[in-house]
Amino acid sequence: MKTLKTKFKDMIICQTKNFYDQRGFFRELSIEKKIKKRLIFTVLSKSKKNVLRGMHIQKKNQQGKYVSVIKGKILDVAVDCRKKSKTFGKHFKIILSQKNCKSIYIPPGFIHGFLALESENIVIYGCTNYRDKVSEIGIKWNDEDLNINWSISKPIISIKDKKNISFKEYLNQI
Repeated sequence: MKTLKTKFKDMIICQTKNFYDQRGFFRELSIEKKIKKRLIFTVLSKSKKNVLRGMHIQKKNQQGKYVSVIKGKILDVAVDCRKKSKTFGKHFKIILSQKNCKSIYIPPGFIHGFLALESENIVIYGCTNYRDKVSEIGIKWNDEDLNINWSISKPIISIKDKKNISFKEYLNQI
């Protein structure tokens, strides 16, 4: 596993590879000593094409997330909301897929979401903290201040995410 730094402090990309044989393939997803984070809570999501999940953050008990794609391909997006960060308010985008074997560690303090790009997309998240429903908040995927180019105008969004607030409203709450 190779780790690559990004311009965002503590955010890293992990590059692995699939080992194929007649049975299928094998891939290492995460190695704690490489990412230097303890992942205590793991979740899995399955999404069809054009599903957009996000943008989410926990105001308290924030989570670092190690995101990998088991099947399919996603556009993964994270926005730095750490007020003292040099990259505050800026976003990072990356394609994660079963084929490119890339994973990303997103540190606590980032809003996170992704767009499913293939017919079936299975994503696994290892998190540094447990889910805190009371602290969860969502920011509009198409917020003008974030200016994220998702390359889609009408994604499939949950009822909950349709009620997400603006980035400015979020900043007024922290």
